[in-house]
Amino acid sequence: MDFDLSPELRMWRDAVHKFVAQEIKPHAAEYNERAETMWPAIQKGGEQLGLLGMLVPEAYGGSEMDTLAFAIAIEELGWGDGGTGLVIAAHNGLGCSPIVMFGTEEQKKRFLSRVITGQPGRLAALALTEPDAGSDLKGVKTRAELVGNEWVINGSKMWITNSGDADYIVTLLRTAPERSSHSLSLIVVPTNTPGLHIGPPEKKMGLGTTHSHAITYENVRVPRENLLGTAGQGMYQTLQVLDGGRISIGALSVGIAQAAFEEAVAYAKQRIAFGKPIAARQAIQFMLADMATEIHAARLMVYHAAWLKQEGKPFTHAAAMAKLFASEMAERVTRNAIQIHGGYGYSREYPVERMYRDTRLMTIGEGTSEIQRMVIARRVLSSMASLF
Repeated sequence: MDFDLSPELRMWRDAVHKFVAQEIKPHAAEYNERAETMWPAIQKGGEQLGLLGMLVPEAYGGSEMDTLAFAIAIEELGWGDGGTGLVIAAHNGLGCSPIVMFGTEEQKKRFLSRVITGQPGRLAALALTEPDAGSDLKGVKTRAELVGNEWVINGSKMWITNSGDADYIVTLLRTAPERSSHSLSLIVVPTNTPGLHIGPPEKKMGLGTTHSHAITYENVRVPRENLLGTAGQGMYQTLQVLDGGRISIGALSVGIAQAAFEEAVAYAKQRIAFGKPIAARQAIQFMLADMATEIHAARLMVYHAAWLKQEGKPFTHAAAMAKLFASEMAERVTRNAIQIHGGYGYSREYPVERMYRDTRLMTIGEGTSEIQRMVIARRVLSSMASLF
């Protein structure tokens, strides 16, 4: 069993790390204070490294990377700035993936080539959550009715990442009246469609460089051919997309935790208390040891889930485990990083305060910790065989 990254993956990790260290990390605090998306870095990352087309096949202009390479990139982006990492993770994993996975040749040519350069207003988004439907996707009320050769859409969504800067929004809609797994469908809605209204960015606790919006659909009309796959397959399609998205949230959590850990180590070495650096104190050493151990474990879990996915093996339970452990680990690590900094850690002058706020979303987005535990428990209870 070889746990080493291949030479190609090491080169890729180093390239992304260098880019993030130069273009993202030094500017993270100022962009977060202004609650602005880091467009210069996103555009440069799209042009130079293909970060906006990592899951898009080369035939449509993408860089077509495997899942492990994608996870490594998202981890490094999270190390630089959680919000910017989330912009790129959601764009690739939620906005592009549904079309890559379920789109026709015409749909792929039409939509994917427009969203891979990182141009402002040219991201991709996925709209699932509604005011009364979060974890319970069967509760989706936004409807699409087929009238002639057009889908007529009415309803609302909320907390939709990247929607304010999107070229199109893949939307989960009710296309049949009954509440069942076969009553939902995914339809691509270009954002310049009349009747589509995107609200201002929500005021959030953290992740200032990524924006989430409420959306209203008022008699929005899109062509019949904007349906992904066949009608009634939306729930099945969405769950597949979210399985992959959980890997990216796990990777993002590892990146944020790694950054907070590095800040804590550096501070502990230079902070003098009672005549010596606090790093010499056992209480601090134990916290750092726990942080290092949990980050290492989470990284292995994320990489394992990514490997299973790219090998075509079942990975739903592994992705749920990785996302659950990594996101909750990141909360513990960033909390302890603040504790090591003492009062300074509570100040915006030091980055660990921002990292703590950023990581709080990770146990909520793309399936709460409670949902992950349900997914894992079903697997545990359905078979006495090995989980893997």
